[in-house]
Amino acid sequence: MIRCFACAPLIDAPLISSFRFTSPPPSPSSSSSTSSSRRAISLSIIATASSIIFSGCFTSLALAEFSEIPNSGGVKSLDLRVGDGEVPIEGDQIAIHYYGRLAAKQGWRFDSTYDHKDSNGDSVPFTFILGSTNVISGIETAVRSMKVGGIRRVVIPPSQGYQNTSQEPLPPNFFDRQRLFTTIFNPTRLANGEGSTLGTLVFDIELVSTRRLNR
Repeated sequence: MIRCFACAPLIDAPLISSFRFTSPPPSPSSSSSTSSSRRAISLSIIATASSIIFSGCFTSLALAEFSEIPNSGGVKSLDLRVGDGEVPIEGDQIAIHYYGRLAAKQGWRFDSTYDHKDSNGDSVPFTFILGSTNVISGIETAVRSMKVGGIRRVVIPPSQGYQNTSQEPLPPNFFDRQRLFTTIFNPTRLANGEGSTLGTLVFDIELVSTRRLNR
């Protein structure tokens, strides 16, 4: 069950109020059932938080605090669920699930790994090496201080987001990629001084696993 108490309007950086998450008592089940249940809980947490942040129907009540991650270039984070597993280190192979949204499009969701399915119908996480240069800086910054099992919302400023059209993660759908990049790199709007807002991203990141490649 997810209980939400106070909520906040959409402002410069999306904010939400405190959440309290409670889970039903565990019962014997197969590993597949357990995985499905955990995924359902994760999706519920993200969906509930998102419906509050990206709707305009709430007035100003108690605001939860996004914290700026030190030495991040302005990346702000809010933990929706704190994990209890390992903290990744440089060079680890990281697996995450994410919802990616574009703030300039009223929270338009341009990609979600929960929609990327394998032949069994299971969601396929996005994997990368922490410290590589092919992933946007804001995501790497976010996962460095997470624990496996955690879910974190991050607001990523343009300087820490997409700098070119080859950086990952990339939406698999061509039209989503096109819409994303024609917004972020729109020459007319950039010339009008809108660069500080066009590329602002909001990611909900679930740290699924971290694996040491050198041990």
